[in-house]
Amino acid sequence: MSTIAAISTPAGVGGIAVIRLSGPDAFNIATQHLAIHPPQGPQPSTQYARFQCAGQLIDEVMVTSYCAPHSFTGEHTVEISCHGSLYVQQTILESLLASGAIMAQPGEFTQRAFLNGKLDLSQAEAVADLIDSTNEGNHALAISQLRGGYAKQLASLRQQFVELTSLLELELDFSDEDVEFADRQQIYTLIDTILAQCTQLCQSFHLGNAIKHGVPVAIVGRPNVGKSTLLNALVGEERAIVSDIAGTTRDTIEDTITLNGITFRFIDTAGLRHSQDTIESLGIQRSFRAIEQAQVILYLTDQPQSLTQELQQLSCQVSLQGKQLITVITKGLSPAESNPQGTITISAREGTGLDCLCQRLTQAYTTTDRHQPILSNIRHYEALQRVIAALNLVRQGLDQSLPTDLVVIDLREALHHLGSITGQVTTHEILGAIFHRFCIGK
Repeated sequence: MSTIAAISTPAGVGGIAVIRLSGPDAFNIATQHLAIHPPQGPQPSTQYARFQCAGQLIDEVMVTSYCAPHSFTGEHTVEISCHGSLYVQQTILESLLASGAIMAQPGEFTQRAFLNGKLDLSQAEAVADLIDSTNEGNHALAISQLRGGYAKQLASLRQQFVELTSLLELELDFSDEDVEFADRQQIYTLIDTILAQCTQLCQSFHLGNAIKHGVPVAIVGRPNVGKSTLLNALVGEERAIVSDIAGTTRDTIEDTITLNGITFRFIDTAGLRHSQDTIESLGIQRSFRAIEQAQVILYLTDQPQSLTQELQQLSCQVSLQGKQLITVITKGLSPAESNPQGTITISAREGTGLDCLCQRLTQAYTTTDRHQPILSNIRHYEALQRVIAALNLVRQGLDQSLPTDLVVIDLREALHHLGSITGQVTTHEILGAIFHRFCIGK
């Protein structure tokens, strides 16, 4: 495998950049420009050196060398920390390329770590998620997955299924003798165990996907109940026009804030009412689309006595199934104890009640058990759905006493999809789809 080079952390003037070499010739290429002594054992070595090109001093650098397999990629690796001058970065990189290295492709360092057994495929994907993390919530998810997450559990269960599948296939060789090598009750037990874990993980995807990409929250209600005022109060700036004239908002307005490590994407919608105005009607249609796409509905009203009727009308116009509905009494018009149970009283202008509202928002998206695996990767979710479908077919086949060779087909299908999560089963197409989104240098 060729030695690759890339600027791992490009920096502007005044900063520090890291240029990384990885591959069998990494030490040979680096020593053409640096007077360093590569390590001979598992411990990396860090040395001060001068990088030279054609006898000319380019920069004074710090060099950290790793001997295979004791590096991120599992290969000989040299990391050159140089000054952030664009000229210095480019000259060092071009010198290394001229000495035999080739330019790394996006994600190639992480891909080599996977191919060399340093990471499984789910951990490799977590590297990209870690780089992209923007808040505490999706950072914690990425770290959990990078450390193995649920993949170790599934890999262990998969190995047990491999052994059982081998026993079932052995039965096929002795089909004329009518013997069973695999305990059917053991197969049922394993199927139930994997189904339970896969189902639990799939159910957590709703939470994990929301934490990873942000929770869409639609601010809904009749005209002039304070929806735009609430949006402005939450984001801390005048994002939406506020007016006493009903129907001011005629389109959806979005902004994001982070609460307790979770990103929420708030969508201010046009007031819900029957309107003859063409533009306002279009805005109301977009409001219904925003409600359909949202995971949380903040329903605002300034008339607590009509709240039940308003919600009934809303449910007739758009499905609220599977969404978290939070009812909010606005403008502080009535004391909290006189409002319907579960509602929150706020005054966005005065800033009262907002802490309570934010607490209610984060409750559903804050896990109390930080060690509980949460699924956030759509590829893993789809793979687990296929595992569940295949295992249900295996169970049906056993219940119906189908021939062993038919049961084995469905069992191998489940094994295939379990293995695809961690990379025990993979294809070039899957690898290409995963690693192409990485930046160069990772």
